[in-house]
Amino acid sequence: MKDFDLENRKFVIGGAAFVIVTIYIIRLFSLQLASDDYRKSADSNAFLKKVEYPSRGVIRDRNGRLLVYNQPSYDIMVVVNEARDRLDTLNFCQTLGISKEYFIQRMSEIKDRRKNPGYSRFTQQLFMTQVDDKDFSVFQEKMYRFPGFYAQKRAIRNYTYPHGAHVLGEVAEVSQADIDDDDYYQPGDYIGKLGVERSYEKQLRGEKGVQVLLRDAHGRIQGKYQEGKFDHQPKAGKDLTLGIDINLQALGERLLEGKIGAIVAIDPQTGEVLCLVSSPSYDPRLLEGKKRSKVHRVLSRDPWKPLLNRAIMGQYPPGSTFKTSQGLTFLSEGIINSHTSYPCHRGFYYRGLHVGCHGHASPVSIVPALSTSCNAFFCWGLYYMIGNRRKYKSVQQAMDTWRDYMVSMGFGYRLGIDLPGEKRGLIPNAAFYDKAYRKSWNGLTVISISIGQGEVNLTPLQIANLGATIANRGYYYVPHVVRKVQSEPLDTTFTRRHYTMANRRAYDLTVAGMRSSVLGGTCRHLGSLPFDICGKTGTAQNRGQDHSVFMGFAPMNNPKIAISVYVENGGFGADFAVPMAGVMIEQYLNGKLSPEREREAAALQKRRIAYGSNHR
Repeated sequence: MKDFDLENRKFVIGGAAFVIVTIYIIRLFSLQLASDDYRKSADSNAFLKKVEYPSRGVIRDRNGRLLVYNQPSYDIMVVVNEARDRLDTLNFCQTLGISKEYFIQRMSEIKDRRKNPGYSRFTQQLFMTQVDDKDFSVFQEKMYRFPGFYAQKRAIRNYTYPHGAHVLGEVAEVSQADIDDDDYYQPGDYIGKLGVERSYEKQLRGEKGVQVLLRDAHGRIQGKYQEGKFDHQPKAGKDLTLGIDINLQALGERLLEGKIGAIVAIDPQTGEVLCLVSSPSYDPRLLEGKKRSKVHRVLSRDPWKPLLNRAIMGQYPPGSTFKTSQGLTFLSEGIINSHTSYPCHRGFYYRGLHVGCHGHASPVSIVPALSTSCNAFFCWGLYYMIGNRRKYKSVQQAMDTWRDYMVSMGFGYRLGIDLPGEKRGLIPNAAFYDKAYRKSWNGLTVISISIGQGEVNLTPLQIANLGATIANRGYYYVPHVVRKVQSEPLDTTFTRRHYTMANRRAYDLTVAGMRSSVLGGTCRHLGSLPFDICGKTGTAQNRGQDHSVFMGFAPMNNPKIAISVYVENGGFGADFAVPMAGVMIEQYLNGKLSPEREREAAALQKRRIAYGSNHR
């Protein structure tokens, strides 16, 4: 008979042996292949891989003026495995001017994998950033006394001028999200956070280098491993040339002192942004170096929101500047022609609906309607377009045709400027009104959009781009801040023309109306300037004081600058926006201000607007 107990024991012992061997193999695989702890330990004992950071690209304005450059700085790095039990902590803290409590806290943060997921005791970890030359020279003399601690040369950004903060942006230490998104970064690295520093981060940052240094048995550096065979030199970042004219930018910021608003100027022939002013603003030099975090915190809590780039994020009613787009649409769709006249008896009156207007000659056609900024003319135009059943099958079809014209002019969607955070504004369509009015609406219901009120919202950038489109008689380039990237062609997004749906004849009549406005209409303040300026005022209605708006370009033929000025609660367009635009246009076209215009700029700078708490 078989001894079944013996047979069972054989299987048990065999199974146990198999499990033990399997566990052993898995553990060997884990240690030798899956885990790099031992490899890191061995490498750390033999080598020091020293990262060499590239010089970040500098930034200049369109005339070659240096705007952003690099200042040498140093980081203190630590290899925790080397620093254990051999460090004179008191001497170390005194050398760097830090407290022992800070040292203990910082070492604890480095070892905390929740705060520092990439931690390894065998590789360099960031201990302290932005040590200046004075402190670093003292530390360097004593560095041999602090095993495990090393110095790493870096650079911090410096700004030449106190202007252009919203355009230039800033550089700050990477977040964990930045590290997760791109394995180029490691804790302690810097990345562009706003402005062109963010948009062109990959071009500006360059490529890191590495130096492989050989250690002896005591951890002392003996020189380069295999004479630098495995070293990689850092590759400097690419320089940027902006379309910004820093003198024009400075003037715009000066004019908007004590006011809330924006000024945007574009070169219509290229789409290059000549200035992009948002007010209130701040001095970008306040964010240099170690003080950045504290200053940024103060700015972010400021009720006037100086960090908000109103030029591309502010969404406002465009007011009467929008009438140019309406005239272009009505003319191109055949709703009106150059001789079509509508009555205006201090406003639009129809079926109990009244939209007010100021006194002027009546009836008026398209050119004098633009010159005098007649509300009634454009209300009648929209009413007849939306209600035209010979041309459109329904009110919805008419409305969506109107919207298509607006979109073709750069409204309703982001233009695509090379800055982060741009808003799209709002251009309503038929579905929008069907939902709002349960499909029971007509031209009278939406009449206010014809004069840039109601549901229509644009950004100051979109208003300036409207000026550029009219200046070009029917096309625009996507506005862009960067004019040139070193040794790299500009993205074709910014070199391709975008044509609108309006025809050339409509643009010629619109230009004539805008020129007439300067010669004797609502923009006549600009008539004394020695340039053929074309302009359109806007007085955008608001719960409080109206907003002052201007859109225009110059010269009329072969235009060099298109501009929008938006001053919150500034009143009529002629009160603030028009004279500001005149000063800006003269500065750009002449390169300086005449004594008369300088006096006007000084007076505008001193003028203040009393804002209520709703702006905070």
